[in-house]
Amino acid sequence: MRGTPNFNCILFKERLYLMFKIQFIMKITERLTEIRSRIESACNRVGRNPKAVKIVAVSKTVSAEKIRQAVDAGIEIIGENKVQEARQKFFSCMDLNVAWHFIGHLQTNKVKHALEFADVIESVDSYHLAEAIDRRAGMSDRENVDVFVQVNTSGEQSKFGIEPGEARALIRQINDLPHVTVTGLMTIGLFTADAEQTRPCFRLLKELLEKINQERICSNQLEHLSMGMTNDFQVAVEEGATLVRIGRALFGERQ
Repeated sequence: MRGTPNFNCILFKERLYLMFKIQFIMKITERLTEIRSRIESACNRVGRNPKAVKIVAVSKTVSAEKIRQAVDAGIEIIGENKVQEARQKFFSCMDLNVAWHFIGHLQTNKVKHALEFADVIESVDSYHLAEAIDRRAGMSDRENVDVFVQVNTSGEQSKFGIEPGEARALIRQINDLPHVTVTGLMTIGLFTADAEQTRPCFRLLKELLEKINQERICSNQLEHLSMGMTNDFQVAVEEGATLVRIGRALFGERQ
């Protein structure tokens, strides 16, 4: 009989955990529904198909368990900013049918570990980095790594990214690397509380992609525009975003 209270305690904790898990899944499902509704509204305003816009769930500081629950709710792409943190979560979630994008600043000495989990690297802003990715891919079993070129469209010195006027030359260089393919462009909009002020940043990136495709600078057509976050993703969608990077609006405020 002495073991009964412990058993009841364990059973209570398991039920409590299950209850919290169900509540979180319900909450994230509601948030995801709301985000998709806002994407659809933005698409309707400019005559776009909402299915052309994908959500990258930015899981910085979010636990592997919550990532699992987000995938259960319908998330298909996970975005991570830090290599070490991302690797730990990736190896805990290898059974999930989800794509992993690296969206933070990537140092060349972290490329080897980034390639262990990243399906796409969205933050290439130099030939030096692209060359390191190509070299590491060639040394591993990765025949190809899809990358986006990160462009600094706001002109803010605090942001990473190549200058818009230098993007074409960089893509020409990367185009010659055998294990790297540029498939899109990425930018971070102007840091401001007024989402409308980010519009020129997103419009600039869309125009740059169109020019690159028109001039056939890349051996393949660039398909993706990764732009827009929690505060400004509707404006980004109106300007042509195919990927929006959402963190707080999906997972809540970071702990």
